[in-house]
Amino acid sequence: MLQAALWGSSFTFIKASLHGLTPGQLVLARLLLGTVVLLALAALRRVGLPKGLGLWGHVAAAALFGNVLPFLLLSYGERSTGAGLAGVLVGATPLLTLGIATAALPAERATARKTVGLLLGFVGVVVVIGPWSDATGSLSGRAACFGAALSYATGYVYVRKFLSPRALAPLAAAASQLLAAAVLMAVALPFMTWHTMHFTGKVTLSILFLGLFSTGLAYVLYFRLINDIGATNASAVNYVVPVAAVLIGAIALGETVSWNLLVGGVIVLIGMGYAENRLGQLRRTPKAAPPADAPVAAAAPATKAEERR
Repeated sequence: MLQAALWGSSFTFIKASLHGLTPGQLVLARLLLGTVVLLALAALRRVGLPKGLGLWGHVAAAALFGNVLPFLLLSYGERSTGAGLAGVLVGATPLLTLGIATAALPAERATARKTVGLLLGFVGVVVVIGPWSDATGSLSGRAACFGAALSYATGYVYVRKFLSPRALAPLAAAASQLLAAAVLMAVALPFMTWHTMHFTGKVTLSILFLGLFSTGLAYVLYFRLINDIGATNASAVNYVVPVAAVLIGAIALGETVSWNLLVGGVIVLIGMGYAENRLGQLRRTPKAAPPADAPVAAAAPATKAEERR
């Protein structure tokens, strides 16, 4: 829930930060802040960073898909669409992760249930994007936000496939990924649009929150979840993200909640719930509580829990 709250509120803070920074400047600022925090924590706890060129190559790839690309796409997308809509579109991450994981992870197999759920979820995404209307912003802005969800999904599966088996400490994995992302963004920024940064109190607080909490703290939780319960279950945190994003966007920014945003979001959640058989689990009443030391169902065999994405 904490991670969902941190990510759900980030869409509003991105929107606010764009009043003083370009998308590239904003992304570099939040990455640098998050990196400084995590490197300081790693030093205090004496947690070493990964070693080996090959391992750092995987870290850089995970940083590209999990940080640089989605952060940029969201920042560009939110210039012409709402924070709540961006949050709902990113809520399609579990759906996309399920599809990518089915193709990329050997343990993940396409089933009739998953296929139906994916198709239903796709319908929901189309309803949310609403290509027939520009009432919720430009089509390019909505497409950019959906592209961020696709990038996040790729990042989840990539981390699970190439980094989780290395058994890196969550803090070491998060700090190294943000460090790699900051370096990649610093290299790319000179080739992007640049203007003089304008810092107001609102812009400054938004950037600080994004860097310290939505990026720094949230990515420690991100790696811990992937290691503990797998890529699919970890990405399910995005079920709650759209709710937080819509509520905060409506309250803080006065954004209008359109019918297609609500209906499409519900369709996506139903499709994902059906694909992962969560609807059936909700109807079941357990006969007896498991012993205190018994493993929780969601944390059972990683090979099954992870597959869903």
